[in-house]
Amino acid sequence: MVAKKQDLTLFEELFAASPEIKYPKQGEVISGSIIKIEKKNILVNVNNQFTGLVVAKEVGNTIDLNDLQAGQGIEVMVLGDSVERGLLILSLKRANQIKNLSNLTKYNTSNEIITVRPTEANKWGLLVDIDGLKGFIPVSQLTPLHYPRVEGADPEKILAHLDSLVGIPFKVRVINVDEAGKKIIFSEKAAIEENRGEALKNLKEGDIVEGTISGILSYGLFVTFDGLEGLVHVSEIDWGHVTDPSKFAKVWMKVKVKVIGLDSEKISLSIKRLKENPWDVLAKKFKLNDSITAPISRISKFGAFMDLEGWIQGLIHLSEISHGVVKDIRDHIKVGEEVTAKIINFEPEKKRIGLSLKALQEAPADMPKAEETSEVKSEEAKAE
Repeated sequence: MVAKKQDLTLFEELFAASPEIKYPKQGEVISGSIIKIEKKNILVNVNNQFTGLVVAKEVGNTIDLNDLQAGQGIEVMVLGDSVERGLLILSLKRANQIKNLSNLTKYNTSNEIITVRPTEANKWGLLVDIDGLKGFIPVSQLTPLHYPRVEGADPEKILAHLDSLVGIPFKVRVINVDEAGKKIIFSEKAAIEENRGEALKNLKEGDIVEGTISGILSYGLFVTFDGLEGLVHVSEIDWGHVTDPSKFAKVWMKVKVKVIGLDSEKISLSIKRLKENPWDVLAKKFKLNDSITAPISRISKFGAFMDLEGWIQGLIHLSEISHGVVKDIRDHIKVGEEVTAKIINFEPEKKRIGLSLKALQEAPADMPKAEETSEVKSEEAKAE
């Protein structure tokens, strides 16, 4: 009897010394520690009094399970309990929502730059899901690098471009957030505002910079660098005639460009001016009355064009094909055939070169004298 009385007293003392059992309420955010992670579910120890379960769908999309380990402390929201399992049903995602909303409100005030990853796109911009909080990056708030430069503003092509940005990390600033977290707007442009202003202030004509192709349209290439965007007009892509800029570059390709014009925020760039002018190259190799060998690139009704170096097209006028009457140029030369012609007019500064086949041929002995002494008629080809 004495032993039983002593046991009862000991039990009462232990009970009095033990912590108060406080049953968590639904919606309450509590602290716990991870017991183990199994099949993307997390077992949680709550105050050494309860065991809770975070099922996979309540982990959220901002947590990497590989970064979690047994014994690590986490905050979770109580969703309810499971009498059958004897477990609390918990949510890591919803606890993080409260924390994230608080942080986003703080970032909106502090202008802090954060990183987000778009989870989907629509024609108006990019959607961001932060553990269930829905944010948005409007198209107008994208930097030049990501802005959809699309010919004719084709909505399908715009959406395809925005779709390609899903999953990419974006550095942004929060520019709007309401207390309920129903309207969260991010801006990529705002995140680079200071750097962009500094870069524009320091940029000067003649600078050579490396950038990224951000858009390809029929009239040129858009190139972004240091938060700025400039245009390489179609006439500044190459020394030759460019009809399709997409043959010279691809979006996201790195490229070096030269700044050739600054008008407020309008930046004109050139790729071709980083290469030597092919007319200067040709002038170093050839002079008037020299012979030049090259293939015939095309034939027209008034002459044949030779494909010279650096996209230069030299014209052999119809009258310079042969000493005799030429009814059909194709009877004398063919496209693709390599021929040698004499330079009869050469003005590199004006981009003009005239060529002659007959000047390298001996005139027939029976040709009238007047014909022999007549002035050579030639047309000069302009490099396009």
